[in-house]
Amino acid sequence: FSLGTFQQNSNKNQPSLMTTTGSASAILGKRKTFTQFNLEQHRLLANRKEGAVTGEFTQLLDGIQSACKVISMLVGKGPKLGVLGAASTENVQGEQQKTLDVLSNEVFISSNEYSGCLAGMVSEELEEFYTIPKEYPKGQYLLLFDPLDGSSNIPVNVSIGTIFSILRVPEGTTELDNKSFLQPGSKIVAAGYCVYGPQTTLMLSTGSGVNGFTLDQDVGEFFLSDPDVKVPESTKEFSINASNRKYWDPPVRTVVEEWEQGKDGPRGKDYNFRWVGSMVSDVHRILSRGGVFCYPCDDKLRKQGMTGRLRYLYEVAPMAYLMVQAGGAATTGTQPALDWEPDSLHCRAPIFLGSKEEIERIDQAYAAWQKDQK
Repeated sequence: FSLGTFQQNSNKNQPSLMTTTGSASAILGKRKTFTQFNLEQHRLLANRKEGAVTGEFTQLLDGIQSACKVISMLVGKGPKLGVLGAASTENVQGEQQKTLDVLSNEVFISSNEYSGCLAGMVSEELEEFYTIPKEYPKGQYLLLFDPLDGSSNIPVNVSIGTIFSILRVPEGTTELDNKSFLQPGSKIVAAGYCVYGPQTTLMLSTGSGVNGFTLDQDVGEFFLSDPDVKVPESTKEFSINASNRKYWDPPVRTVVEEWEQGKDGPRGKDYNFRWVGSMVSDVHRILSRGGVFCYPCDDKLRKQGMTGRLRYLYEVAPMAYLMVQAGGAATTGTQPALDWEPDSLHCRAPIFLGSKEEIERIDQAYAAWQKDQK
């Protein structure tokens, strides 16, 4: 399989949009593309003299959306292209890589390395950070990403996705090293994810709320579909891997039992349990209609020397950032998730994120437990 050949031939034998559905002005009309939206945001910030977004930054976002388009096509045409199934390699975490994991990683790197916006990248699929090749100019940003979250769900056709965040190169940096990337989520300047499901949807925050864009496959553009997304403060849904119940810390068990007791318990309302097993899918549902996502550290993980299940830099931090930007909250149980200090490129962290009311209850349960332990 050749990615280049696929890109060259992907539009052959496709009916012309203009001949099937009318004029461009009638079709596109008032719909706002991903690029147009971000350019307008740039102008607004420039007019306010905030200087938070530059042309370089907007160009970087364009590279990210281009990568997501290609990955969306690979996911959708996987069986035809023969790119499903396991690769003969493992990633740095010792997990079996899928062929699409490897391809998606290559797509994300090749779509962004030449832009002149980046100084380096970190990927779930690479042990070390990726240095921009010498033939390309370097910029002031760092890109961190999980190219294909939930790839174990590929064989059963469950929604999967890409998660990413953007950091600035720390001031005074003359040469990148691991420490350049080891920044808490509070330092993120933009984050998002792209979910590949019945539709391909890209959710993005550049620090002023969260907006969603849906890919129009005929036009080949992401259009603004969900402006100013807000997470409800209260919810009746929760997501957690219940198979780990016997390993949970007391505060996790306490809160989950309150949810399960429903109307007869202290919360006074019935809850629904939802668990996809793909972080992108579960978080997208919560952003869409509210809920709480939980992946705590537990005794099973501690015995393996782990401080959590999910990787902080390219899973926990960007999703926590999005949730907070949408009016929700995110915690590790003991501190705000965006304040966590990563100590390695692939370090792991516990995470609870979603509707504020439930996150506050989780914080209360952990605080009471810690107090009892003293």
